[in-house]
Amino acid sequence: MPAEANLASKRALLDEHLHGLGRTLVAYSGGVDSAFLAWAAHQALGSNMLAVIADSPSLARTQLADATAFADEQSIPLEIIVTSELDRPEYARNDASRCFHCKDELFATMEEFRGQRGFDSIAYGVNLDDQGDFRPGQQAAEQHRVAAPLRQAGLTKQDIRELARVAGLRIWDKPASACLSSRIEYGREVTREALGVVEQGEDALRALGFRQVRVRHHGDIVRIEIAREELTRALSPEMAAEFTRIFKALGFKFVTLDLEGFRSGSMNTLLAANLLTRGR
Repeated sequence: MPAEANLASKRALLDEHLHGLGRTLVAYSGGVDSAFLAWAAHQALGSNMLAVIADSPSLARTQLADATAFADEQSIPLEIIVTSELDRPEYARNDASRCFHCKDELFATMEEFRGQRGFDSIAYGVNLDDQGDFRPGQQAAEQHRVAAPLRQAGLTKQDIRELARVAGLRIWDKPASACLSSRIEYGREVTREALGVVEQGEDALRALGFRQVRVRHHGDIVRIEIAREELTRALSPEMAAEFTRIFKALGFKFVTLDLEGFRSGSMNTLLAANLLTRGR
C-alpha cells in the first residue's frame, strides 16, 4: 500500500476508535502525541471530549503555557487538574518504578474526575513506537483501563508528526518533551528544589538559543544534553564559560556537556537490564 494511502487508512482507524469511546477525557501534556490526540478527538467527538492537563511541580511552566496556548488556538476544551505524585514516597524515592506511580496518580485522579463529570472513557497518547521503550507508565494505564487510540490505530511517532503537519498543527515538529523528574538520576530523591533547578537550567539553555535540551541532575554534577545538530555551537570556550556560570549559580559543583548529545531516556542506561524488561 502506498505510504499516503496507508497513513489515510490509519487516520480513519483512529477516528473509528475514538467514536467507540463515547464521551472521552484525553490525558493531555502538550507534547506532539497528546496534542495530536486531543485535536483528533475534538475533530471526531466535538463537545463529547475534554482535554485534561495535570499540573504539578514536575511540569515545566513553559510546557504548561504552550499546552494551554495550543488548546486555545484549536478551540479544544481544556481543564487543568492538580496531581500530587510528589507527595507519594514511592514516587519521590525515584527508583525504576517512578513513572508507574506518576501515571497511577494521574489516572486515579482522572478516573475520579471522569465519574464526577459523567464521561465514559479516558484516553492517552501512547503510540506504536512506545512499545519498544522502557515505559512503566503504560502498565499503570493498563491497570486503569485507559484507552490508547493512537497505538490501536497503528500510528508511529513519525506518522503522528506527518498527520499533524498535514493538518497544519504547529506542534508537528515540536521537540520531544518529558516531565522534569525524568532529568533526575534514579535513586536520587525527587524534590521541588531539584525540579526547580532543572527547570531554571533548561530555561537558561533555551534563552541561549538551543532548541532541544536536557539538564540531567546527578547531584553535584550536571550533565547537559544538547541536540547533535546544535552541538557545534555548544562546543566553544565562550559557551563553556556561559554554561559554567549558569549552572554553578544553580548550585552544581561540576558542569559537564554530554558529547553524545540529546537522547530520550538516557537515564535508563543506568538501570539494570532486569529492571528494564520488568517495566516496574
